[in-house]
Amino acid sequence: MNQKKYYSQRKGKLEDSPELTLKLFKRLFLFTYNQLERDGYFQKYFGFYCVDGGELSGELGPDIPTVVFLTLRKEALWPINENIEGYSEDDLFTIIEYLHDHCSKPLDGSYHSWNDCGWHYNKFDDEKGRSEYRKKINDMLADYKEGFELSPEGEILSLPDSNLGPLLDANIPSTDEENVTLKVDNAISKFRRHRSSLEDRRSALRELADVLEYLRPSIKEALMSNDEKDIFNLANNFGIRHHNANQKVKYDKAIWYSWMFYYYLATIHASLRLIDKEKQ
Repeated sequence: MNQKKYYSQRKGKLEDSPELTLKLFKRLFLFTYNQLERDGYFQKYFGFYCVDGGELSGELGPDIPTVVFLTLRKEALWPINENIEGYSEDDLFTIIEYLHDHCSKPLDGSYHSWNDCGWHYNKFDDEKGRSEYRKKINDMLADYKEGFELSPEGEILSLPDSNLGPLLDANIPSTDEENVTLKVDNAISKFRRHRSSLEDRRSALRELADVLEYLRPSIKEALMSNDEKDIFNLANNFGIRHHNANQKVKYDKAIWYSWMFYYYLATIHASLRLIDKEKQ
């Protein structure tokens, strides 16, 4: 269900409204989490409280704080309601990803009427639960700082520029999963991951350059030789794929890595289409 935009939103008159700070984001997240918890989306994994039976365990067992610690290797994250005030941004994003992997839509169960105990579910759908969870979380993440999104794989990624977003979502025109599709998908995920380091981004660039190297024999047939040389000049002479004293390394990597990434990604798309055209 799409949320209706009211007058001030439609007219663009929210310039003086407070930005979505970490404190406000925590508040909105907690509201969403508690709503999903009441609706039974976490019963399968975390269990629930029954007025007759007490604390009933889910698939993660009776000691959730210890299970969360063993998985995330950090204290004071669970229970969420008791600890969220002290969360850093990294803590909150970590919990968001963890809940995604343990969210399941309730499908069937029974209502325990004694003392208005509530619904006790016994049938769930993980895929639907995670999809609905992502939709709710992404509505908030998109407005936080420069914008983020929770991917179908449950990773928080930075939102791309609106003009470049379609390139990231476009299907790779190749049936070669091992050498092309999976490598490109992995590079995109690595580059967009929350708090990705410059080395992470350099690694993503290397993966895209490796894809182009794999395609190089076919690219030579589809492109003029000078064009083909220009494509590989970036990776080989600017410290991406190899390392030698003649390479140019004194440039603003935070800025130019982004440009190189989209350049290579667009080049892969274009090259694959040119290769396919040559075959026709």
